[in-house]
Amino acid sequence: MLNAPVLTKAIRTFPSVQLSGDERHLPIDVSLITQLGHGAGDHVFANVSFRQRNHERFVDELSEPSAKIGAPHFDRGDATSLYSFTVGPEGHPFHRHAGHRIFTAISGSGGAQLRFSTLDDATLAKGAEAFLKTLRFINIPPDCLFTVRFGGNIWHQFAPIIRGSRHPVMFALSCHTDELGGDLNDELKAMVLSDESDIPTLTELLDDDIGQWLERDDILRQIPTVSLSLDAPHGTLHRLACNLFRGNMGTMRQGLAKPFDKLGFMSFLSMGEVSRGEKLPPESLLPAQFPGQSIDHQDINSIRVSGIDGSKHRAGDLLEAVLEGFLFNPPVFVGRLMGLRNLLVMPMGLRRSPLGCPVSSLIGPATGNLFRGRYPVLDQQISDSEAQVVLGADDRHLSFRSGVSVTVVGDHELLFSLENAVHCTNRFGHFYMGAIRAVHRRLIAPAMLRHAVGWALRDLS
Repeated sequence: MLNAPVLTKAIRTFPSVQLSGDERHLPIDVSLITQLGHGAGDHVFANVSFRQRNHERFVDELSEPSAKIGAPHFDRGDATSLYSFTVGPEGHPFHRHAGHRIFTAISGSGGAQLRFSTLDDATLAKGAEAFLKTLRFINIPPDCLFTVRFGGNIWHQFAPIIRGSRHPVMFALSCHTDELGGDLNDELKAMVLSDESDIPTLTELLDDDIGQWLERDDILRQIPTVSLSLDAPHGTLHRLACNLFRGNMGTMRQGLAKPFDKLGFMSFLSMGEVSRGEKLPPESLLPAQFPGQSIDHQDINSIRVSGIDGSKHRAGDLLEAVLEGFLFNPPVFVGRLMGLRNLLVMPMGLRRSPLGCPVSSLIGPATGNLFRGRYPVLDQQISDSEAQVVLGADDRHLSFRSGVSVTVVGDHELLFSLENAVHCTNRFGHFYMGAIRAVHRRLIAPAMLRHAVGWALRDLS
């Protein structure tokens, strides 16, 4: 910062600064939007970094890990794209892009320093001193939501305010308003049009000789700097205390973060409500499983899903995905109920499983009749438009059978069903079914089907 008195201005709206451009460059606009909770910046950074690393378009280059979240649709006249990117505690190198950039970001719990230069190539060739004359810094306080907008060919760097900080600089969502914008060469244009471009390919780095000057503290102190803030002015004891507290909270929140905090979920609004019935349909395969025996309990749960082109998917493939969903996406509360049930029936020597009884045989030995060479079933009928399998097992007190089916009803509608039938072999079996019947019909079976179908449709919406 300059060795001059600090001038502070109170602002009733968003604290903002605009660095003027010239005939070749648009102005640079930076605005603070709101102050987040103490330590939120570091916490958000960690969560976003986890999700970003698992994205299919993740790239980790130039000290700026990123992922292309939304690609352009040039065939529909849309040249915009959306990226997430993060900048860690070490910052990233000075660079520029040919195209216009707009991003919304959250600063880490140590704050962020935005560095900009509008130097043109001809003046840049004169050396580091010419570059430093056009350099400007903008300080962003810790745990803040802020926006940045600047045109093409603006040299910029995002760094920690304090060198050696343990806090990340920022996480951002960046909109490229025109992925073909700026003076791109033919090779890069071809990459953009074929959706092979990413942030690193659209980046030009500053010469290392100039960047080395910015490692000197005596140089950094001479750069004109604007400090934006929301809860306390720069240079005050209040500001210093806020920064210290937020930094410590950021470190603490990272230490307390749980792995499941980073999970995400996707629910399909096109999925209809689960419809329940107490009688098996005439075409059910389950009655044949109990020749000459009574069926003491029966029910069916179904879900209709619209908005998905069923003509592009075979019923057998969808059924395989549903069975996988029973295994890998079970309702949490069903697992807890099964744990309690397993504990209670252990002294009786009854069959135990971590999965709900309708599909617990899926984790049985893979012998005999297998669906898709993987799932043990008692029976199966498969065609392009309809697929169903029968699951089940026999226990000391009852025998249960479950039918899982997928039907392609039309070009844009699918029907998923879970049928259940139980034959009680003794009085305890009747008592057992009487005790669990209501919970099974109203909660367990509908929830298990809903979660399994959600898993099967996760890539088809």
